[in-house]
Amino acid sequence: MSVPIEIHSPVFTTGISRGSVVTGRVLSTLAVLFLLFDAIGKLMRPVQVIEGTTQLGWPVSVILPLGIIQAVLVVLYVVPRTAVLGAILWTGYLGGAVATHVRIGNPLFSHILFPTYVAALLWLGLWLRDRRLRALLPLTK
Repeated sequence: MSVPIEIHSPVFTTGISRGSVVTGRVLSTLAVLFLLFDAIGKLMRPVQVIEGTTQLGWPVSVILPLGIIQAVLVVLYVVPRTAVLGAILWTGYLGGAVATHVRIGNPLFSHILFPTYVAALLWLGLWLRDRRLRALLPLTK
């Protein structure tokens, strides 16, 4: 029997130290702010976003759809009930960003791996604050 989970419910954090929860929220917030900034940029399409997208080899026509996808994924990630799904979908999206940077020969640590750093923030933040994810992916026994 499943119990309904409210957004402000302690269900996710029961049995997790306050420090872990706070650290998880901070890491998740950093990732979400970056991704939200990127999504808003794509939705507003300033010159810098258009230039950056075309430099990556993508046509201008994909900017708005990517912004919409990013906005939906941000919402999925910040809603506790769908946060794991959001993290999974973000991982796929960010994997595409890695492939794009590899394809055009960008530098490894500053460009190619940057989406991986963002994905790590998403997952670590979620893992630190969600006991269900800790049970699914235990780092220790």
